Amino acid sequence: MVVVEETPEIRSEEFGLLEEEVDRLFTKLNPLGWTKNACESIAPFTYRINQLKKERGFKILAHSYQTADIVFGIADIVGDSLALAKKATEIKEKRILFCGVDFMAESVKILNPEKLILVPAIGRDCTLADSITSEDVRKLKEEYPGTPVVCYVNTSADVKAESDICCTSANARKIVDSLEEDTVIFIPDENMGNNLSKITGKKIITWPGSCRTHNALSIKRLEQLILDENTKTLAHFECRPEIIESVDGIGGTGDMHRYAAKAPKDEKVLFLTEQGFIDRMKVEYPDVQFEDSKMICISMKRNDLFSIWKALEKPTDDNVIELDEEVRKKAYRAVSNMLKY
Repeated sequence: MVVVEETPEIRSEEFGLLEEEVDRLFTKLNPLGWTKNACESIAPFTYRINQLKKERGFKILAHSYQTADIVFGIADIVGDSLALAKKATEIKEKRILFCGVDFMAESVKILNPEKLILVPAIGRDCTLADSITSEDVRKLKEEYPGTPVVCYVNTSADVKAESDICCTSANARKIVDSLEEDTVIFIPDENMGNNLSKITGKKIITWPGSCRTHNALSIKRLEQLILDENTKTLAHFECRPEIIESVDGIGGTGDMHRYAAKAPKDEKVLFLTEQGFIDRMKVEYPDVQFEDSKMICISMKRNDLFSIWKALEKPTDDNVIELDEEVRKKAYRAVSNMLKY
């Protein structure tokens, strides 16, 4: 929820529309415990943002880990990084505001160089993206010549430019399986690389990077989260191998979304991934009993309605995603190869 001194100006003739906006928000957010008063506090922002994006020709793309007020209040398209990258190439709008972390917005820019890509503010750090540089990748390739480099999407454009193919949690297994080589360099998520090695049987050379949100989940914490022995548990590929071995299923958020869509009424489900995704599932599939993971990505949560409103109303250089064209072209090959899967 946004609590700031400055709020969008709402004209008196718009008060009726603002009341409709409050009702719309309450219908969406009440299942998550939002009160009418809470919806009233954010309605001036969502109302004005939705006006601005139409007036200025923007589409708002939001990752599933964003807060519910963004996902259900202003986003036009919500999904995992793979789905958003694909959608960005399909929409007719030439202006996109991306709510996520910087490397995801860079992926959109890699695929859509002609489009204006904005983020609420530059500087959405990620422990995975920050763990490796393009120089690190070049050294790996020198150490293991001829070994294909599979690069997880949670990386900078510079790192993607040094890789053979990019992947997300949704298609990582398919991509690793599709490679003819028995040895693969997988960067930068060490947990995901080790998990893929066990699943595919291939030798995977990993890098010591991890997602602080998923890596923090321990067996002890998992046991505390499972409130009923009949709860179905699905873990994200970024979790530790011992977590993967202890659950009913594994995959990315796309896999989890598909599971939720088919889950029987009243089934108890625990998705071991960021809480924002679970909140989204609670709204979209109210007949399923989703348990809270309480796993929070602070980088994803740094976006808010205030910064989004400001970015649309009066964008600055800090809101614009720009890439070196040579780097973009090299990264394009890796990212476009990813979209084949």
